[in-house]
Amino acid sequence: MQHLYNSLECVKQIIEGKIVSNLSCVEICAGAGGQALGLENAGFDAQALVEIDGRCCETLRFNRPSWNVIEGDIKSFSGKPYKDVDLLAGGVPCPPFSKAGKQLGKDDERDLFPEALRLVDEIRPNAVMLENVRGFLDAVFEDYRLKLKRKLQRMGYVVDWRLLNASDFGVSQLRPRVVIVAIKKELAENFQWCTPLDHNPPTVGELLLDKMKENGWRGANKWAKLADDIAPTIVGGSKKHGGPDLGPTRAKKAWASLGVNGMTIAEEAPERNFVGMPRLTVEMVARIQGFPDDWKFLGRKTPAYRQVGNAFPPPVAEAVAKQIQSCLTAKKIYSIAG
Repeated sequence: MQHLYNSLECVKQIIEGKIVSNLSCVEICAGAGGQALGLENAGFDAQALVEIDGRCCETLRFNRPSWNVIEGDIKSFSGKPYKDVDLLAGGVPCPPFSKAGKQLGKDDERDLFPEALRLVDEIRPNAVMLENVRGFLDAVFEDYRLKLKRKLQRMGYVVDWRLLNASDFGVSQLRPRVVIVAIKKELAENFQWCTPLDHNPPTVGELLLDKMKENGWRGANKWAKLADDIAPTIVGGSKKHGGPDLGPTRAKKAWASLGVNGMTIAEEAPERNFVGMPRLTVEMVARIQGFPDDWKFLGRKTPAYRQVGNAFPPPVAEAVAKQIQSCLTAKKIYSIAG
């Protein structure tokens, strides 16, 4: 009975952050740090972050000088020096599974799931967490999903995936994303998916009112009352397609219904006597994406916006990572409790 009490007390202390889990992770396709921030907040210590885009690497190094940021193609990255880290995570490129990317799947040169599987095999982490677009769940990719699952199962993992909406975890946009989680068989029984919050996220108006007021815009309060819903999904585009705007025609219409001009991204908030629909700045979009205000994106407007738009919202990554953290620390509870 005392042992049970000690175990429950340890669970309580882990939840309250009084016991540090000391879990480690390696992240691939790290982008500008959305998932990395979520992992950090969930108690994971980054051993390496691999990213091919130089601007993203600059952003990562600027915000977290202590992180081991490896700039390069993951096809050239070996996981062998990182054997037995607790978690391998990443947001592998979405164009192979998105309608905008023509859904070529395995025939798309940007499909990096095979590289992710190679690294799982080399590292053999206790858990894997991979993020992708909703299109990954389309019927056309059923065989692809099953093959991916079987390969992970043969390596000793229990595999599952969920479609999660960012708005369920405090982010002021819908942003549906697929999250794939694989846990080693001997640990998997302790994993449970995160549950949505019991309240809605702030509306765009509530979230951005102070930002819209930065230059004294007299119409900010009126605008905020009209911007009374969450945002459409932020679209980042790619180096080949998409500039600093808020997405295709349908998305721009949705933004217009919130009183936002989605044609371009602004350099700064509206001036005092501005009339019309305001544009969003990179900082405003980053807040909608769930980034803290002190996270800075390096580069000019277009590459900075692209970094934000392609990111995995940190609160969603944190929610999933906390469940993985709880799962992996479950075995430690009994050794702590004695």
